[in-house]
Amino acid sequence: MGLVVAAVPALLVATATTASAHVSVNPDSAPAGGYSKLTFKVPNESNSASTTKLQVFLPIDHPLEAVSVQPHAGWTYEVKKTKLTTPLTDHDGNKVTQAVSEVTWTADSATSAIRSGEFDEFNISVGPLPDSGTLTFKTLQTYSDGSVARWIDEDESGEKPAPTLEVAGETVGAGHHEDSGDEGHAADTEEAEAASKTPLVLSIVAIVIAVAGAGLGVIRRRS
Repeated sequence: MGLVVAAVPALLVATATTASAHVSVNPDSAPAGGYSKLTFKVPNESNSASTTKLQVFLPIDHPLEAVSVQPHAGWTYEVKKTKLTTPLTDHDGNKVTQAVSEVTWTADSATSAIRSGEFDEFNISVGPLPDSGTLTFKTLQTYSDGSVARWIDEDESGEKPAPTLEVAGETVGAGHHEDSGDEGHAADTEEAEAASKTPLVLSIVAIVIAVAGAGLGVIRRRS
């Protein structure tokens, strides 16, 4: 009976691990109108094959004007563009007639492929993001044995959910890539001031404890 009870938690852990081991995008939400760095986390689910290729399909129903790829050591990437039915207008007023529709990373060798029990991460920068909605990045993960994991389910409860990015919240101005420098500087200043006060506070506490200890010693001797 004890063996059966002990096996139940192990089974639950194994099931949870398998269910959560899917290609995902981080962050999973971002403010409208801004730019965002997207990191695709790719775990290897096969016990006998390595992941050798990753294809990420960008939504054309919400085309992204600017897409750039961060080079990944040991992998080669390829970018494909699609002609837009309705051209975009960039912040300079220029017409954008094509948008990136696919980014493919391919391992240069077996050494750089993602082996069993491993994961890897691939980065792109995109923007400006639309005013609202969900961006779905359907993804194909190809293994060394020729099998393909199709992360294309738009329903998150599906067996192979596609990575999704929720766009909502306060709109960020076009061309805004990062948090305000003034806000960041203010936060750094507050942290520095707090850090500088810490030694003083500790010194005062130490003195109070020492004085209290000395007073207690005198009282004991008198008693």
